[in-house]
Amino acid sequence: MDVRTAAAPRGRLAENLLTFARALRGAGLPVGSGAVLDAIEALEAAGIGPRADFYEILHAIFVKKHEHSVLFDQAFDLFWRKRGLLEELLPLAGSADMREASERPRPGAMRVAQALLDLSRRREREESVERDARLTMSAREVFNHKDFAQMSAQEIERAQALIARLRLPDEERRTRRWIADPRGAGLDPRRSFRRTLRTGGHSIELVRRSHRLRRPTIVALCDISGSMSEYTRIFLHFLHVLTDQRKQTHTFLFGTRLTNVTRALRARDVDEALARCSAEVFDWSGGTRIAASLHAFNRQWSRRVLGQGATVILFTDGLEREVDGDLAREMERLQKSCGRLIWVNPLLRFDKFEAKAQGVRAMLPYVDEFRPIHDLASLEGLCAALARSETRPFDWRRWLGAPKAANLG
Repeated sequence: MDVRTAAAPRGRLAENLLTFARALRGAGLPVGSGAVLDAIEALEAAGIGPRADFYEILHAIFVKKHEHSVLFDQAFDLFWRKRGLLEELLPLAGSADMREASERPRPGAMRVAQALLDLSRRREREESVERDARLTMSAREVFNHKDFAQMSAQEIERAQALIARLRLPDEERRTRRWIADPRGAGLDPRRSFRRTLRTGGHSIELVRRSHRLRRPTIVALCDISGSMSEYTRIFLHFLHVLTDQRKQTHTFLFGTRLTNVTRALRARDVDEALARCSAEVFDWSGGTRIAASLHAFNRQWSRRVLGQGATVILFTDGLEREVDGDLAREMERLQKSCGRLIWVNPLLRFDKFEAKAQGVRAMLPYVDEFRPIHDLASLEGLCAALARSETRPFDWRRWLGAPKAANLG
């Protein structure tokens, strides 16, 4: 065998020699980094020729005592047996080579094989760490698109930690109210006239003003019925982060009744906040009365919390038990009372979703956006939607008229 084909083609002779020295050191030979440098210089001076010459050069440098020759021979035979890198050589030490060694016991064979096996495992761990580092973005992308309902308990905890780090764009919208602003683009005629009267008209001082900027109010109506139980807790984690970042956030939970949990979600600790919500709500994982809940909200809370173009997030699957004209009327009233109505539905995780359920068909004409809410990517998309000040045109008719194969109603 010509060793030139084993080490030289990829220019990794120095790396292979260093790995071979580590294997010798693991087997018990006192081999240091200086010996590796001497071996590289000797091979460069003598050239890499037949296997026997390669063996003699390495033996002369690495072996300092006669009793070390046996270990060196075993390691040399195992390490330089085949072409290729260490990844292709070392797995043989635990399979066929070990069987051959057990059939023909040779001194030091077990020590050399164990040293090579330990080195192989260490290299595998290092490569796995490097591979994980290279694939971090890819693995994160896969995790971002994994359904919450398919996550394990550990993955749910990881998702909650990622949700806690979500940051909404700090965007402010212009209101109709005016405030004094020395650099404002508009003139305040009333204040300007008052200041002019103070001087008796001898001088005119113009007072400027601008529109007041404020973050838009966000109102969340969250369905906590049994069909939404796999996604409710994750969404409440998101609402807790939203409440912490934007104080103008109001949260209402509904199943068979409507409950205001805004104060409960303002607790600093998320577990404490969810515990308070659980104590205040008595219809967890029960039935669904969407029309009655929307009626209660429109009658008792809409004028209090939907001022100045508030954005409403409706979190429900739309599976109402008894659908009549009340659901459409309450949805229409809700849309007219807010600036934008965003419906997030976990059923959109299905590629073949079809709006055949009567509740879905009654609600769709009165929403401004229809979005999925089943993974981290959909939550990030919802954050992006909340940051937009303009509403994109929503064609709800395509959901009612597009022929699909699945029936989720």
